[in-house]
Amino acid sequence: MFWTVMIIAIVALAIAWAGYAVWEMKMRAEEKKRPRQVSKRLTKTKSEIADWAQKMANFQPPKRKKPPSPDQQNKPDGPV
Repeated sequence: MFWTVMIIAIVALAIAWAGYAVWEMKMRAEEKKRPRQVSKRLTKTKSEIADWAQKMANFQPPKRKKPPSPDQQNKPDGPV
């Protein structure tokens, strides 16, 4: 009696999992057909990132002053 119930339960569980897999495949196919809706927040964030990337592309680092060479350090300024 126990084995009969277990076999029926296992078969029912296998059928249920197969039905779930088919339903999940259909739902994924429907999702692919539907166009994705883009939220205002996502659009705003993407435009802010694009603006930031453009600023970084145009960024010019400040010019560094080179320290004077040792020969120029000892020379006095102007005529002597």
